[in-house]
Amino acid sequence: MTDMKLKASKADKATFMAAYGGIYEHSPWIAEAAWKDSNPEDLDTLDSLSAAMRQAVDGADEAAKMNLICAHPDLAGKAAVRGDLTADSKSEQAGAGLDQCNAAEFEEFQRLNADYKTKFGFPFIIAVKGLDRYDILAAFRARLNNDRATEFETAIEQIHRIARLRLGDLI
Repeated sequence: MTDMKLKASKADKATFMAAYGGIYEHSPWIAEAAWKDSNPEDLDTLDSLSAAMRQAVDGADEAAKMNLICAHPDLAGKAAVRGDLTADSKSEQAGAGLDQCNAAEFEEFQRLNADYKTKFGFPFIIAVKGLDRYDILAAFRARLNNDRATEFETAIEQIHRIARLRLGDLI
């Protein structure tokens, strides 16, 4: 129960949204739902804010969850090459060494991204913090053997993990 630098109870909605609207990739609706559905005093700790945001996602319909999943970039993908990643995604991917892939690794990421999207209809999501590119490639290969329902739930869980890590980085 770590205190947040910006306490929701001390912020107006615009300030709250500026601070936390980007926690979930390109999905400010999650922070907005957490704000709307909670008393600001109940969002003053990392645990409580994380739980409120998680609840907003978990309570959303499948289409909203799919949009959330699809808001995430491919790992070591074309958006990274073009420099089109959010600052958080760029930092996270660089921290895992994805910006240092050799040609063969980059090619494997491209192939796995394409195979995964063809099979499941959405990008591969994994919280990369604490992993290196070899760990990520191994997870990628293994998860291609899962069924769509398992991968959909795994993607949402990984997104929650990413969001929790991002919130933790803010404090």
